[in-house]
Amino acid sequence: MDYSNPLIVQSDRTLLLDVHASRAEDCRNALIPFAELERSPEHLHTYRLTPLSLWNANAAGFSPEDAVNVLHEFARYDVPQAVEMWIRETAGRFGKLRLVPAPWIEVEKQKIEYLYLVTESIPVFKEIAASAVGRKYLTLAEYEQPQDELMKQTVVSEEEKSHCFRLALTDRGTIKQELLRMGWPVKDDVPLIDGEPLEINLRETTLSGKPFLLRQYQKEAASAIVGNKGPGTGFGTIVLPCGAGKTIVGMTVMDLLKTSTLIVTTNISAVHQWIEELKDKTNLTDEDIAEYTGENKTIKPVTVATYQILTWRPEKDGPYPHFSLFRKRNWGLIIYDEVHTLPAPVFRVAAEIQAVRRVGLTATLVREDGCEGNVFSLVGPKRYDVPWKDLETSGFIATAECIEVRIDLGEEKEIEYAVADLRKKHRIASENPKKPEFVKMLVEKSPQDKILVIGQYLSQLDELSKMLSCPIITGKTPNDERDKIYADFRSGKIRVLVVSKVANFAIDLPDASMAIQVSGTFGSRQEEAQRLGRILRPKERKSRFFTLITRNTVEEEFGSNRQKFLAEQGYQYRLLRCKDAADLGEYLDGEQVCLK
Repeated sequence: MDYSNPLIVQSDRTLLLDVHASRAEDCRNALIPFAELERSPEHLHTYRLTPLSLWNANAAGFSPEDAVNVLHEFARYDVPQAVEMWIRETAGRFGKLRLVPAPWIEVEKQKIEYLYLVTESIPVFKEIAASAVGRKYLTLAEYEQPQDELMKQTVVSEEEKSHCFRLALTDRGTIKQELLRMGWPVKDDVPLIDGEPLEINLRETTLSGKPFLLRQYQKEAASAIVGNKGPGTGFGTIVLPCGAGKTIVGMTVMDLLKTSTLIVTTNISAVHQWIEELKDKTNLTDEDIAEYTGENKTIKPVTVATYQILTWRPEKDGPYPHFSLFRKRNWGLIIYDEVHTLPAPVFRVAAEIQAVRRVGLTATLVREDGCEGNVFSLVGPKRYDVPWKDLETSGFIATAECIEVRIDLGEEKEIEYAVADLRKKHRIASENPKKPEFVKMLVEKSPQDKILVIGQYLSQLDELSKMLSCPIITGKTPNDERDKIYADFRSGKIRVLVVSKVANFAIDLPDASMAIQVSGTFGSRQEEAQRLGRILRPKERKSRFFTLITRNTVEEEFGSNRQKFLAEQGYQYRLLRCKDAADLGEYLDGEQVCLK
């Protein structure tokens, strides 16, 4: 026992981090690879160990012994033996079941392709055989060595050959999903197809003549996906902060694999940014790159599409006609940009297309719908991440200050709020009539900043746009107009821009140095991280992220939940209680009178 240590490990697998202890920062960084933050009040932060957090860590090379050693190094009291045993047993489940190649067979002159699911464990073998999943998708089989030379490279032990199931190739993704739900993450060691070759090379200088050099962590992230191109490599998820160059990591993977690539991203503006980045930093030209969106449906060796076009269908219960894009070319790589937003229908395709190398790019694996397991099993486990504060310290992302401004609800709204249901309460608090005066004060007191005003409700944003005499971008803004406004913001023609949630993802506004969040999607941790990310591109000025919260309302609770992921990354929120905008002005002038 060391009473100066910051971590209390409890037998229910919760971890309490004393933020005032001398080694608290080191401990927080050590926990990020394998524990999930649940609560982050002032003094004790609560983390939890989960099976998925351990399996993601395991896939990235962080062993159960590494996790146990972290707990022992930072624990204030003895680590419960039950927790150590649970970590070893749970993490040890990863790799107990493996998918390996099987020889194809001919049935009625048709080539039918299969895979084997193998294990060295007799109890695991019997559990899977007796399960509903096993009965539906698997048949007992005698192991036969595949004849294909590449397939022969997969090593299968004698014990695994004795405990072998056969499954249809088309069930490869589905079986990984189903077995993960049973608590058995499958290690996929089936070689991946190479796809159509394409000579893609990164430039040494951009088209504008600037030197283009990869950062070390970007090289490491790409290598974590590609490996040596052998069995079991070529798929997974890369987690890097907004502004750290996830697009560059994707292009580096393309350079290493040199194959025809499908890129799927969040919106048309992001499609155009990908295309411009590809032309600026690789040898690809307009002849090589196509846009597949609602406006332009062309397919070339590198095609950039939106999730929206893929999930569009003419009838509510009908098929998705654009899913065929995944099969219209012999893709050797699929890049899922902002993979944490991957729509549920696309998981269906991701389950089918398991032979293609694939990479997910994201700033956070948090999904409010609880579908992290689908990302893990279908796109791939986390292969690489870097704590946000590490990159801030190195100067690769901007230093940021997070400030929560708490505002009273006007008396005229108190009764309406008191009798409303939860959803209506959230909207009343979010659209607090006092918020515009605070936004105006922030804009007037920050003349050197390029400012994004971000919110959820369009009527509120329209009011702010008129008050500030600045452009507004929402989902209704035509794409040409949207791209022009973004370009004007980047060039400095406009200093203040009002944006709805369409700007949460994949928008590069490098000079934005202040964000003012007036409303959000209930308690979305994912959205909070993305919105801070809009102002994290490296710059000399410190970035500031202001969130306006209505006091003594549900906004306080939702705001606290939104902040969890950023608190895990080391960001602290200053709390200001302001009676009126004048109070906030005093704070911005250097007075600390309303600092809580």
